[in-house]
Amino acid sequence: MTTATGLLFSPFTLGPLSLPNRLVMAPMTRCRAGEGNVPTELNALYYEQRASAGLIITEATQVSPQGVGYLRTPGIHTDAQVEGWRLVTDAVHRAGGRIFAQLWHVGRASHVSFQPGRQAPVSSSAVPIRTGHAHTPEGKQPYSTPRALETHEIPGVVAQFEEGARRAKAAGFDGVELHAANGYIIDQFLRDGVNRRTDRYGGSIENRTRFLLEIVDAVTGVFGPDRVGARVSPRGDYNDMSDSNPKALFGHVAAELWARKLVYLHVVEPVAEEAPADRVSPLLRERFRGALIANGGYTLEAAEQALRAGEVDLVSFGAPFLANPDLPERLSRRAPLNPPDVATFYSEGPRGYTDYPRLGEAQAAAQPSA
Repeated sequence: MTTATGLLFSPFTLGPLSLPNRLVMAPMTRCRAGEGNVPTELNALYYEQRASAGLIITEATQVSPQGVGYLRTPGIHTDAQVEGWRLVTDAVHRAGGRIFAQLWHVGRASHVSFQPGRQAPVSSSAVPIRTGHAHTPEGKQPYSTPRALETHEIPGVVAQFEEGARRAKAAGFDGVELHAANGYIIDQFLRDGVNRRTDRYGGSIENRTRFLLEIVDAVTGVFGPDRVGARVSPRGDYNDMSDSNPKALFGHVAAELWARKLVYLHVVEPVAEEAPADRVSPLLRERFRGALIANGGYTLEAAEQALRAGEVDLVSFGAPFLANPDLPERLSRRAPLNPPDVATFYSEGPRGYTDYPRLGEAQAAAQPSA
């Protein structure tokens, strides 16, 4: 079997890190944390298996009890959680990999059953999610109506991200990614489909960006900007999100993040668009001069095309990495990929988590017995 060559398999320097390839393992919630939302040896094995990625970005990891919105998702706000993540980072580093923690607060994408004292979740504004359901210890429930954070409370949420970064550093992560995408709390401040505030965190694009930038300043004070990235989804509608002018908003976000010299901007935008003129990624490429990571259903061919055109620097893969722990090798050899088992995406235990075969194992299993 021949090995393919291409930019996707070429080295890349990301801040102080030397990446052996440009394949990034995208953050993917898998709901496999242990009691107390503590990572376990099972999680360590899962990430270790995928250490051949140029960079691993962990599943979303809540920075406080207030930031929880899903069952069995890991946190990074207790000592036990830090020790659990240390199992993961040690395993990945032993295998020669590099790993960032994605720092997360779900904001309104929660339910009172997750919140301390069953209080209302918090958000930029008291605007509930109308579509979908929260998956709670009490079963499927409508999302709870959030309350708008008071202006004086916002520095406390910024401090949660800062403390999450400190704990991520103590856990041995190589850096952190701020989850500013997919309708979670930072996105809830950024986009005017949710943000109805009239204080210094609402109204103008500059005001709506303020919360993100205060978090960036706090977190880069812990890690340094060359070990901090951010993820955005300019036109995503997940969690009832929208904005009246995504190009203006995220063009401003990109310029401000580059002014702070973040090491990368991770952009969620589908690779195939019916109206290419509406794509936001080209504008972000102009405004942000650090590394640009693309995410959005890329194939090997689409990734190579985007890299060769200079549109992106790295490409992140989600479900293909979930189902193929050796994805870089499989793609480089143009070998068949394991199909992902959708039914086990968010279940418990090793099935559909650590039992996907590597290429050699798959081939051996396919051989007839003597």
